[in-house]
Amino acid sequence: MFDRSITITEFEVKDIRYPTSQELDGSDSMHTDPDYSAAYVILRTSDGHHGYGMTFTLGGGTNVVVEAVRLLQPKLLHKSLHDIFTNYRAFYRSLTQDSQLRWLGPEKGVMALAAAAVTNAVWDLAARMQGKPLWRFVLDIPIADLVAMVDWSYTSDAISEDEVVAMLEDLLPTREERVAEVEKGGYPAYITSVGWLGYSDEKVKRLTKEKLGEGWTAFKMKVGVSLESDMKRARLLRDLIGPANTLMMDANQIWDVNAAVSNMKALAVFRPLWIEEPTCPDDVEGHYAIYQGLREQGIGVATGEMCQNRIMFKQFLSRNAMQFCQIDSCRVAGVTEVLAIMILARKFGVPVCPHAGGVGLCELVQHYAYLDYFMISGRMDDRRCEYAEHLHEHFTCPVEIRNARYVLPKEPGFGAEMTREAVETYEFPTGTFWREFLA
Repeated sequence: MFDRSITITEFEVKDIRYPTSQELDGSDSMHTDPDYSAAYVILRTSDGHHGYGMTFTLGGGTNVVVEAVRLLQPKLLHKSLHDIFTNYRAFYRSLTQDSQLRWLGPEKGVMALAAAAVTNAVWDLAARMQGKPLWRFVLDIPIADLVAMVDWSYTSDAISEDEVVAMLEDLLPTREERVAEVEKGGYPAYITSVGWLGYSDEKVKRLTKEKLGEGWTAFKMKVGVSLESDMKRARLLRDLIGPANTLMMDANQIWDVNAAVSNMKALAVFRPLWIEEPTCPDDVEGHYAIYQGLREQGIGVATGEMCQNRIMFKQFLSRNAMQFCQIDSCRVAGVTEVLAIMILARKFGVPVCPHAGGVGLCELVQHYAYLDYFMISGRMDDRRCEYAEHLHEHFTCPVEIRNARYVLPKEPGFGAEMTREAVETYEFPTGTFWREFLA
């Protein structure tokens, strides 16, 4: 697949922070003043190719992730993509199961975020070297080889590798038909950026009316400050979007289990499709109890953006504690772990609705939405990919939305490359914006 003589010769990581807290973009009940940020990895090879990866943060602490990424540098520097992809599972485990570094996880927290940034850069580099967008690069890997790249440890009680191969081969004959369908009509999306918690009612009205005019039919709002304010905002949004359009709600982990059930029973009058992250993201039994408590209201539970690894997803899925699986492109350790999660979601019959509320997340996560449809589930009638309308101008290949649907990208790579101007302006603390702001 790759020339063994071509090696990774440079490894750079930067702390990039965008001051989104100034306009309260991204604000929710738990994260009231986020500065959308990234630990941003740049790889360079001996023949002049570049690869770009990132993991998402909210400002403070990005420097900690950057230092964690630097701890992984020896795993890549002077290695060839030939060697990495010949035994990708071993390479992956060298990042996640280092006998000393794993004590900082294992497979969660800052080291998982660091592994995400590094592996995202590796897959971007590989796709660029093949001249393919990430989704096509993955599709073109033979199924048995792709399954062998994934670390399936701790999931064999839920699914076997032979079962995965059979599952993927079952959809192979019709795969290109689905690609052609998305090339023609795009992939369905819902929009979050009309309903950030810190926005005024006037701003919510203006943005919602604009998006309705653009053809959007599914909207998400933030909840969790107080039931009174949640009811007021929900009434506003439901009145604006009308009875036929879809409304979702997101509590960002603010409630205990009983409060989540009680509050959502009151909010059920506005017919939300789901309540997202209603409680602690590690609480499998709590999510299941909330689902049971809201079954009569027809409200599902969505979660996953802060679910730490495939093992936690296995527990949520097998317990029926999530009705919508919200994979994230930067929370777990990269492409192969996300593929494992989406395959587990298919096994348990749960639709994948990717999370994308953050800088660069739309650019990256769209590839997973396509891969889920093309090769794993074969469905998009019961799922949508999140879209947030912020910071896309800072990427060299920004995500494209047309008629409220993601447009299939054709540019080589994963989509994580930021413009030179963005890096020079927003690198923390040396970029031009931060030097002036902190002076």
